[in-house]
Amino acid sequence: MKILTQNKKAIFDYEILEQFKAGIILTGPEIKSVRGGHVHLKGAFVSILGGEAWLKGAHIAPYKYNSNPYDPLRTRKLLLQKKEIERLAAKLNTQGVTLIPLAVGLEKAYAKVLLALARGKKKHDKRAVMKERTTKREAERAMKRFK
Repeated sequence: MKILTQNKKAIFDYEILEQFKAGIILTGPEIKSVRGGHVHLKGAFVSILGGEAWLKGAHIAPYKYNSNPYDPLRTRKLLLQKKEIERLAAKLNTQGVTLIPLAVGLEKAYAKVLLALARGKKKHDKRAVMKERTTKREAERAMKRFK
């Protein structure tokens, strides 16, 4: 899958438990906009209603050459098998677990969404990640100076 957009904030805010790949139903102008990389996943999530998975809060910018405007924040249906949806619905009943989109990409001619079953991180976990990043960055800089 060729990744077009990633949700980097989700990786920082959540602990990833499992990953899934799902198709997404888009209109003509939306797929053109996705191919152009005009997708924002910050704040997006997946809900399961009536045995179907729905992507909510994802912003797909209007295609600039289209005369018929559409709602960029509309709810979009995800394509998953029935067994997968049932299994995800059962896991979502666990407290503190949510389903979030990590990335949007193309697989052959089809748009796909990389989903993750995730649990929110605590504030001290986020601080530890930031501290680890800064120490790693400083170590790389020091190594660079001595080369």
